[in-house]
Amino acid sequence: MSDNSLTIEIVVPNTPEEVFEAVTNVDKWWSEGIDGETAAGGGEFTFTDFNDLWCRFRLTQVTPPKRIVWQVIDSRLDFVEDHTEWTGTQVIFDINPTPGGTSLRFTHEGLRPTVECYEACSRGWDFYINRSLPNLLTVGTGDPIRKP
Repeated sequence: MSDNSLTIEIVVPNTPEEVFEAVTNVDKWWSEGIDGETAAGGGEFTFTDFNDLWCRFRLTQVTPPKRIVWQVIDSRLDFVEDHTEWTGTQVIFDINPTPGGTSLRFTHEGLRPTVECYEACSRGWDFYINRSLPNLLTVGTGDPIRKP
């Protein structure tokens, strides 16, 4: 982790192509509240947790099966004073082959320890990147936020 971002790295026994496909199926590992394009460059999608958080993302870089970059173009985090803390940040997935599997490096640029949501948001990302996404890849079922 740098002072300006949260970084999580995992290694899974899947191919880079499988990891890329799983990452782009955001509703299978992060939230069933995904609406829009999650796999094509220039596409936009909206995320909600059905409670106090929503964000709109633009896919600014999509390089199969190596890299995906989401730019947060709008956000509302009702649980912090600055509801737009995520706006202008980037979420980056770097995918690289390793012996026997694939490394996924997740970075949320702009999610730094000094922002109010850092503790809650870093715990959330930790769960989705270290548990939900690997479960989707290894057992076929992630643990996204479910529709009420």
